[in-house]
Amino acid sequence: MEQWKKNLAVLWIGQFLVMGGMTMIMPFMSLYLQSPRIGMTNEHEIATWAGIIFAGNFVTSFLFQPLWGKLSDKYGRKMMLLRSGFGMAVVMVLMGFATSPWHLLLLRMVNGTISGFNPAAVSLVSITTPKPKMGFAMGTLQSGGIAGTIMGPFLGGLLADAVGYRPIFYLTGVSLFAASTLAYFVVKETFDRSAAAAKPQLSVIAGFRQLSGVPQLMALFAVTFLLQFAMIGPNPLMPLYVQKLHGTSVNLAFWAGFVSSAAGITNMVAAPLLGRLSDRIGQERVLGISLVGAALLFIPQAFAGTVWQLLLFRLLQGCFLGGLIPSVNALVRRFTPDGMEGRAFSLNTSMLALGNMIGPIVGGLISGWTGIGGVFLISAVLFLVNALWVRQTLVSRQARKPDAV
Repeated sequence: MEQWKKNLAVLWIGQFLVMGGMTMIMPFMSLYLQSPRIGMTNEHEIATWAGIIFAGNFVTSFLFQPLWGKLSDKYGRKMMLLRSGFGMAVVMVLMGFATSPWHLLLLRMVNGTISGFNPAAVSLVSITTPKPKMGFAMGTLQSGGIAGTIMGPFLGGLLADAVGYRPIFYLTGVSLFAASTLAYFVVKETFDRSAAAAKPQLSVIAGFRQLSGVPQLMALFAVTFLLQFAMIGPNPLMPLYVQKLHGTSVNLAFWAGFVSSAAGITNMVAAPLLGRLSDRIGQERVLGISLVGAALLFIPQAFAGTVWQLLLFRLLQGCFLGGLIPSVNALVRRFTPDGMEGRAFSLNTSMLALGNMIGPIVGGLISGWTGIGGVFLISAVLFLVNALWVRQTLVSRQARKPDAV
């Protein structure tokens, strides 16, 4: 097997385990706070702490990703990958020993600080994959993360009932350690540290200024932010929307979970296929079509009359969403000056974390004024505006990759 295929296969497993591990603990976080060892009892305090603990990871991730991106360009992507993987494995095990909500919050913030497996994996795959296979590789890698995101909550719920809450943290830590160890022995990267060290060492801010001068990258970062913003924003409200459409409490939790994960299911299937298609017809074209298609499918979700209609629209939308992140990652690689790939992908991950933070807050505020239907409609408008921006910067200008620095 060619080395780039080995890298892709191992990092797919890593993406699956990392995203699965991160989402596995979320279904029972509020219940974990009520466990005897932590012992919280006030329902309002539990809900407040659960939200703060969930957000803590994204706050520090948003702040520290650019730093890891700089170090990635200086010392290599594989080193940053292993730093993140082994570090998160230790943090996840320590969460199993927490005795107060403050412990969990601190550890979640530490986890966000040292995270970076995803941008390092994407950057590493982008560097080692032949250009004609870039779309396929990015789509395949994306499917691993989506699969983990879908399966994580499901497996977390099953394991919580079977073995309790604390062992899940230990199992997740062991899984992350195993994935990082596999990457250590199998993943290969050609990286010349002496050449990287000889280049001018820009600060994080100076690096951001240089990348922000590339209009194509700004448009692509906006796609990443809006994707998370639009998909995460309605999620906390989805059970209420499903309850309104379902009209009964029978199997309500099942339907709420199914509807919430529906777009992820088709996204996982479509991502490698659209990635392969983008290698033939161009990532810009697939990205533009996917943005418009996803935007249009937000609209009927706002006016769905039954759960089945909502489910159908979410499934169809996932097909278009599968063309977004792989195309963005491939285009980020194309338009990033040589030697700054780590910074670019880390900034892209910061935009993802920002969407995770702001989406639920803004979604809740908008729904208070317009109902959840308004959240879908505003997301549609934002996606269409972004599609025009992408067309202007990537397609109309027929932009070329900037000169290497």
